[in-house]
Amino acid sequence: MSGRQVHRSGTLVFSVVMAAIGVALIAQVATGDGGVLSARLLLGVLFLAGGIARLYLEHKRGGQA
Repeated sequence: MSGRQVHRSGTLVFSVVMAAIGVALIAQVATGDGGVLSARLLLGVLFLAGGIARLYLEHKRGGQA
């Protein structure tokens, strides 16, 4: 595996983990462990958006050498 492939794999793994953390935080708020304007909800949305954005950008960049 080249360095570029290792970097891309690491980026994909951490992006999925970020999105999963975001979903988990949002699910905690949805089950009643926090209010609509809680910091947990904000962090969940930000983690989810960050993970999805990283996945999208890596996908767009993937076709280039």
